[in-house]
Amino acid sequence: MILRSWDKVRPRCFADLSCLLLLVVFIPVTYVFHMTLVLPELFGVGSFWYTVIWVAAQFLIFNITANLLACMLVDTTIRMELLKPPLDPDLRARWHMCNECQALVPPRSWHCEVCNVCVLKRDHHCRFTCCCIGHHNYRYFVYFLLYLMIGSFVAGILGGIYLWNVHFDFFYRPFTLITVFVPAVSLTLSPSWESFYLLTYLLTWLAFSISTSLLLVYHWPILKLGSVAKERRSRNYDLGLRANMEMIFGRRMYLTWLSPFVHSELPHDGINWEPVLTHLTKDD
Repeated sequence: MILRSWDKVRPRCFADLSCLLLLVVFIPVTYVFHMTLVLPELFGVGSFWYTVIWVAAQFLIFNITANLLACMLVDTTIRMELLKPPLDPDLRARWHMCNECQALVPPRSWHCEVCNVCVLKRDHHCRFTCCCIGHHNYRYFVYFLLYLMIGSFVAGILGGIYLWNVHFDFFYRPFTLITVFVPAVSLTLSPSWESFYLLTYLLTWLAFSISTSLLLVYHWPILKLGSVAKERRSRNYDLGLRANMEMIFGRRMYLTWLSPFVHSELPHDGINWEPVLTHLTKDD
């Protein structure tokens, strides 16, 4: 694994900076809100359910932030190693010239205009991580979305109980309806902790909706076929569900959910790709 230098991690456009700042502010604020206000009021401090949810929250916040950082720091560009085109003419024919990088790049590697470099097995440029998602950091991106989805769902449920059950006498008021539809405006015109709580609650469900849509609706069909966004309808590299998952999460994929620090070597170098049909022809 090769890490990118900090000057390569920084946002390169306003859209990247805005999305990253949203995460940097939203995640810790939501965590503090639920740990200091919601959880102690719903469950007695030190009780069984308080302890269970507290421990689960630490696991979730660790994996959300650690996988986000790993996704940003792990280099998956063609700069990570010296590329040597194969001598075999059939394999070399699959490589193509990138005019922007002025280099011969391997198959499934495409140039990113934001990062200004070709990325190995490039899927897409993620605004929230300010980098491209490719062969070596796809694992961390998937786990970031997965734990963000789980964490925001749990936080949304607990926050809903806190707002609409424990404090129903206060939040069942006309101003609540206005805050729900225009939370940022309400917080600006009538700043209060109650408006801030509602804004946090709404952002939690927004995070759940976005992460669920990206992971289950958009990326899962791609993941299970072993493809990337640009090959969405292609099965050229489909090795079967287990092999496709191993190509993303590595040989120890059953342990990778524990932490991004769990070493799990990928079975492919991300460079010399051959379509499945080529393998079948050689076997025949």
